[in-house]
Amino acid sequence: MDEDRRIVAAEEVTAGETVVFTAKDGFEKTEGLLTRLDDGTVVAFTNYCPHWRDVRLDKGSSALVRNGEIVCQKHGATFEKSSGHCDFGPCEGAVLDTFEVTVDDGAVYLTGDEWDAAEPGLSEERDLSSGGRIDF
Repeated sequence: MDEDRRIVAAEEVTAGETVVFTAKDGFEKTEGLLTRLDDGTVVAFTNYCPHWRDVRLDKGSSALVRNGEIVCQKHGATFEKSSGHCDFGPCEGAVLDTFEVTVDDGAVYLTGDEWDAAEPGLSEERDLSSGGRIDF
């Protein structure tokens, strides 16, 4: 596997938490989050709520995972870990974008062609999901 695409050690990804990472392609960056399904499969989704794309699901210390769902702590929307489908909240029916990942030799790697590198952690230190907003 290409070491530039290595995200984290597979043992760091658990069913009860998420691990945030940054995918890169040249100067373009986007954030994703990893989680493990009950069958042991590691999956990766974009790290934002489709309701407001500047709201991170994982702010760097794991997203809230409850009853097999990832929860947006800003809006209360819930996303099925197995599919990324929002089954409750203001973005109900939306689906989180996915990243192609694989586990190889004890590590999780980004395998899709869209991104040429990955690293653990947030893309920027600032918290995109803080601050007030009026929603009508």
